[in-house]
Amino acid sequence: MNHDPARRDFLRLVGVAVPASMLLCACGGHDTGSAARGVRSTAYFESGEMDFIRAATARLIPEDALGPGADKAGVPAFIDLQLAGPYGRAERWYMQGPWPSGTDSQGYQLRYTPAQIYRQAIAGIDKHCRAKYQQSFAGLKTDQQDEVLHALEGGKVDLGDLPSKTFFNLLWQNTQEGFLADPAYGGNRDFAGWKLIGFPGPRYNYVREIGEYGKPYGQPYVSLIGRVPGEALTHAGGAA
Repeated sequence: MNHDPARRDFLRLVGVAVPASMLLCACGGHDTGSAARGVRSTAYFESGEMDFIRAATARLIPEDALGPGADKAGVPAFIDLQLAGPYGRAERWYMQGPWPSGTDSQGYQLRYTPAQIYRQAIAGIDKHCRAKYQQSFAGLKTDQQDEVLHALEGGKVDLGDLPSKTFFNLLWQNTQEGFLADPAYGGNRDFAGWKLIGFPGPRYNYVREIGEYGKPYGQPYVSLIGRVPGEALTHAGGAA
Protein backbone atom coordinates (compact mmCIF):
# COMPACT_ATOMS: atom_id res chain seq x y z
CA MET A 1 0.00 0.00 0.00
CA ASN A 2 1.07 3.60 -0.25
CA HIS A 3 4.27 4.58 1.57
CA ASP A 4 5.00 0.95 2.34
CA PRO A 5 8.50 0.46 0.90
CA ALA A 6 8.65 -3.19 1.88
CA ARG A 7 6.15 -4.24 -0.81
CA ARG A 8 7.70 -2.36 -3.73
CA ASP A 9 11.27 -3.01 -2.59
CA PHE A 10 10.44 -6.71 -2.45
CA LEU A 11 9.41 -6.57 -6.11
CA ARG A 12 12.29 -4.33 -7.18
CA LEU A 13 15.12 -6.15 -5.41
CA VAL A 14 14.26 -9.82 -5.67
CA GLY A 15 11.22 -10.15 -7.95
CA VAL A 16 8.55 -12.81 -7.52
CA ALA A 17 8.65 -16.36 -8.87
CA VAL A 18 5.45 -16.72 -10.91
CA PRO A 19 3.96 -20.22 -10.53
CA ALA A 20 3.68 -22.19 -13.74
CA SER A 21 -0.06 -22.57 -13.18
CA MET A 22 -0.42 -18.81 -13.59
CA LEU A 23 1.24 -18.84 -16.98
CA LEU A 24 -1.80 -20.21 -18.73
CA CYS A 25 -3.80 -17.45 -20.40
CA ALA A 26 -7.45 -17.64 -19.47
CA CYS A 27 -8.50 -17.07 -23.08
CA GLY A 28 -11.34 -14.76 -22.07
CA GLY A 29 -12.26 -12.76 -25.17
CA HIS A 30 -11.99 -8.98 -25.06
CA ASP A 31 -12.97 -6.49 -27.70
CA THR A 32 -11.42 -3.04 -27.80
CA GLY A 33 -14.66 -1.55 -29.06
CA SER A 34 -16.96 -3.20 -26.55
CA ALA A 35 -16.90 -0.40 -23.97
CA ALA A 36 -18.09 2.13 -26.55
CA ARG A 37 -20.99 -0.17 -27.49
CA GLY A 38 -21.98 -0.72 -23.85
CA VAL A 39 -21.04 -4.42 -24.02
CA ARG A 40 -19.37 -6.13 -21.05
CA SER A 41 -15.61 -5.79 -21.48
CA THR A 42 -14.39 -8.19 -18.81
CA ALA A 43 -13.95 -11.93 -18.95
CA TYR A 44 -15.12 -12.76 -15.41
CA PHE A 45 -15.69 -9.72 -13.20
CA GLU A 46 -18.87 -7.74 -13.09
CA SER A 47 -18.38 -3.98 -13.29
CA GLY A 48 -18.57 -3.34 -9.52
CA GLU A 49 -16.16 -6.19 -8.88
CA MET A 50 -13.66 -4.75 -11.34
CA ASP A 51 -13.94 -1.38 -9.58
CA PHE A 52 -12.81 -3.11 -6.39
CA ILE A 53 -9.93 -4.90 -8.12
CA ARG A 54 -8.65 -1.71 -9.72
CA ALA A 55 -8.78 0.17 -6.43
CA ALA A 56 -7.28 -2.61 -4.31
CA THR A 57 -4.40 -3.47 -6.62
CA ALA A 58 -3.59 0.23 -7.00
CA ARG A 59 -3.08 0.37 -3.23
CA LEU A 60 -1.08 -2.87 -3.04
CA ILE A 61 1.43 -1.71 -5.67
CA PRO A 62 0.98 2.06 -5.94
CA GLU A 63 2.40 4.32 -8.60
CA ASP A 64 5.54 6.14 -7.47
CA ALA A 65 8.80 7.57 -8.77
CA LEU A 66 9.92 4.07 -9.81
CA GLY A 67 7.03 3.55 -12.22
CA PRO A 68 3.30 2.83 -12.61
CA GLY A 69 1.32 0.91 -10.05
CA ALA A 70 -0.56 -2.34 -10.48
CA ASP A 71 -3.69 -0.75 -11.93
CA LYS A 72 -1.93 1.11 -14.74
CA ALA A 73 0.28 -1.94 -15.34
CA GLY A 74 -2.80 -3.98 -16.29
CA VAL A 75 -2.93 -6.25 -13.23
CA PRO A 76 -6.78 -6.09 -13.05
CA ALA A 77 -6.99 -7.42 -16.62
CA PHE A 78 -4.54 -10.21 -15.74
CA ILE A 79 -6.58 -11.31 -12.71
CA ASP A 80 -9.83 -11.08 -14.69
CA LEU A 81 -8.49 -13.35 -17.43
CA GLN A 82 -7.05 -15.86 -14.98
CA LEU A 83 -10.32 -16.17 -13.07
CA ALA A 84 -12.22 -16.75 -16.32
CA GLY A 85 -9.99 -19.70 -17.19
CA PRO A 86 -8.71 -23.00 -15.73
CA TYR A 87 -7.02 -21.28 -12.77
CA GLY A 88 -10.26 -19.58 -11.73
CA ARG A 89 -12.07 -22.92 -11.90
CA ALA A 90 -9.30 -24.67 -9.90
CA GLU A 91 -9.03 -27.30 -12.60
CA ARG A 92 -5.60 -28.39 -11.40
CA TRP A 93 -6.43 -28.34 -7.69
CA TYR A 94 -7.72 -31.19 -5.57
CA MET A 95 -11.24 -29.99 -4.77
CA GLN A 96 -12.88 -33.01 -3.12
CA GLY A 97 -13.97 -33.01 0.51
CA PRO A 98 -13.72 -33.10 3.40
CA TRP A 99 -12.94 -29.43 4.06
CA PRO A 100 -11.61 -29.10 7.62
CA SER A 101 -10.45 -25.75 8.94
CA GLY A 102 -6.88 -27.00 9.09
CA THR A 103 -3.77 -24.98 9.88
CA ASP A 104 -1.62 -22.62 7.80
CA SER A 105 1.00 -25.35 7.38
CA GLN A 106 -1.58 -27.65 5.76
CA GLY A 107 -2.14 -25.31 2.83
CA TYR A 108 -5.41 -24.48 1.15
CA GLN A 109 -8.40 -26.25 2.75
CA LEU A 110 -11.47 -24.42 1.41
CA ARG A 111 -14.14 -25.71 -0.95
CA TYR A 112 -14.10 -22.54 -3.07
CA THR A 113 -12.34 -22.07 -6.39
CA PRO A 114 -10.31 -18.86 -6.87
CA ALA A 115 -13.12 -17.35 -8.93
CA GLN A 116 -15.64 -18.14 -6.20
CA ILE A 117 -13.33 -16.69 -3.54
CA TYR A 118 -13.09 -13.37 -5.36
CA ARG A 119 -16.83 -13.14 -5.95
CA GLN A 120 -17.77 -13.90 -2.35
CA ALA A 121 -14.98 -11.79 -0.85
CA ILE A 122 -15.63 -8.66 -2.92
CA ALA A 123 -19.34 -8.73 -2.05
CA GLY A 124 -18.49 -9.16 1.63
CA ILE A 125 -15.89 -6.39 1.61
CA ASP A 126 -18.21 -3.92 -0.06
CA LYS A 127 -20.91 -4.82 2.49
CA HIS A 128 -18.40 -4.18 5.29
CA CYS A 129 -17.37 -0.84 3.76
CA ARG A 130 -20.95 0.36 3.32
CA ALA A 131 -21.73 -0.48 6.94
CA LYS A 132 -18.63 1.30 8.25
CA TYR A 133 -18.06 4.10 5.73
CA GLN A 134 -21.37 4.31 3.78
CA GLN A 135 -19.39 3.66 0.57
CA SER A 136 -18.20 0.68 -1.42
CA PHE A 137 -14.46 -0.01 -1.25
CA ALA A 138 -13.77 1.67 -4.59
CA GLY A 139 -15.44 4.88 -3.38
CA LEU A 140 -13.35 5.20 -0.21
CA LYS A 141 -10.46 7.59 0.34
CA THR A 142 -7.07 5.96 -0.05
CA ASP A 143 -6.33 5.95 3.69
CA GLN A 144 -9.65 4.21 4.30
CA GLN A 145 -8.87 1.66 1.59
CA ASP A 146 -5.53 1.00 3.28
CA GLU A 147 -7.33 0.51 6.59
CA VAL A 148 -9.63 -2.07 5.03
CA LEU A 149 -6.77 -3.90 3.34
CA HIS A 150 -4.84 -4.06 6.62
CA ALA A 151 -7.97 -5.43 8.31
CA LEU A 152 -8.30 -8.09 5.60
CA GLU A 153 -4.66 -9.03 6.02
CA GLY A 154 -5.19 -9.38 9.76
CA GLY A 155 -8.29 -11.55 9.31
CA LYS A 156 -10.52 -8.90 10.88
CA VAL A 157 -13.22 -8.53 8.20
CA ASP A 158 -16.23 -10.86 8.36
CA LEU A 159 -16.61 -12.62 5.02
CA GLY A 160 -18.76 -15.47 6.30
CA ASP A 161 -17.04 -18.83 6.09
CA LEU A 162 -14.26 -17.35 3.94
CA PRO A 163 -11.34 -16.12 6.10
CA SER A 164 -10.49 -12.57 5.04
CA LYS A 165 -6.78 -13.32 5.46
CA THR A 166 -7.10 -16.10 2.86
CA PHE A 167 -8.59 -13.68 0.36
CA PHE A 168 -6.00 -11.00 1.07
CA ASN A 169 -3.15 -13.47 0.56
CA LEU A 170 -4.67 -14.65 -2.73
CA LEU A 171 -5.20 -11.08 -3.94
CA TRP A 172 -1.64 -10.08 -3.01
CA GLN A 173 -0.21 -13.19 -4.71
CA ASN A 174 -2.20 -12.61 -7.90
CA THR A 175 -1.29 -8.91 -7.91
CA GLN A 176 2.42 -9.74 -7.81
CA GLU A 177 1.99 -12.38 -10.50
CA GLY A 178 0.13 -9.97 -12.78
CA PHE A 179 2.75 -7.28 -12.25
CA LEU A 180 5.65 -9.59 -13.19
CA ALA A 181 4.18 -12.19 -15.57
CA ASP A 182 4.78 -11.92 -19.30
CA PRO A 183 2.60 -9.16 -20.81
CA ALA A 184 1.06 -11.86 -23.02
CA TYR A 185 -1.22 -12.64 -20.08
CA GLY A 186 -2.72 -9.17 -19.72
CA GLY A 187 -0.61 -7.60 -16.96
CA ASN A 188 2.88 -6.08 -16.82
CA ARG A 189 1.68 -3.49 -19.36
CA ASP A 190 4.53 -1.69 -21.14
CA PHE A 191 6.86 -4.02 -19.23
CA ALA A 192 6.32 -2.01 -16.03
CA GLY A 193 7.23 -4.89 -13.71
CA TRP A 194 10.24 -6.02 -15.73
CA LYS A 195 11.60 -2.49 -15.97
CA LEU A 196 11.37 -2.26 -12.19
CA ILE A 197 13.43 -5.42 -11.58
CA GLY A 198 15.66 -5.11 -14.66
CA PHE A 199 14.48 -8.20 -16.54
CA PRO A 200 14.57 -7.69 -20.33
CA GLY A 201 12.22 -10.55 -21.19
CA PRO A 202 12.59 -13.99 -22.80
CA ARG A 203 14.98 -13.09 -25.61
CA TYR A 204 16.12 -15.93 -27.84
CA ASN A 205 19.83 -15.18 -27.62
CA TYR A 206 22.13 -13.60 -25.02
CA VAL A 207 25.40 -15.04 -26.37
CA ARG A 208 27.03 -11.68 -27.12
CA GLU A 209 26.25 -10.32 -23.66
CA ILE A 210 27.31 -13.33 -21.58
CA GLY A 211 30.79 -12.01 -20.79
CA GLU A 212 29.87 -8.34 -20.43
CA TYR A 213 29.56 -8.29 -16.67
CA GLY A 214 28.24 -5.17 -14.96
CA LYS A 215 27.21 -3.46 -18.20
CA PRO A 216 23.63 -2.25 -18.77
CA TYR A 217 21.59 -4.39 -21.15
CA GLY A 218 20.49 -1.97 -23.86
CA GLN A 219 18.24 -4.15 -26.00
CA PRO A 220 14.46 -3.49 -26.05
CA TYR A 221 12.19 -5.33 -23.66
CA VAL A 222 10.40 -8.20 -25.34
CA SER A 223 7.38 -10.37 -24.51
CA LEU A 224 6.63 -13.91 -25.63
CA ILE A 225 4.47 -12.27 -28.29
CA GLY A 226 6.76 -9.43 -29.30
CA ARG A 227 7.86 -5.94 -28.35
CA VAL A 228 4.35 -4.40 -28.31
CA PRO A 229 2.30 -7.08 -26.49
CA GLY A 230 -0.78 -4.87 -26.20
CA GLU A 231 -1.22 -4.84 -29.97
CA ALA A 232 -0.75 -8.59 -30.18
CA LEU A 233 -3.37 -9.16 -27.47
CA THR A 234 -5.83 -6.94 -29.31
CA HIS A 235 -5.39 -8.90 -32.52
CA ALA A 236 -5.65 -12.19 -30.62
CA GLY A 237 -8.83 -11.18 -28.82
CA GLY A 238 -7.12 -10.97 -25.43
CA ALA A 239 -7.12 -8.36 -22.69
CA ALA A 240 -6.21 -4.81 -23.56
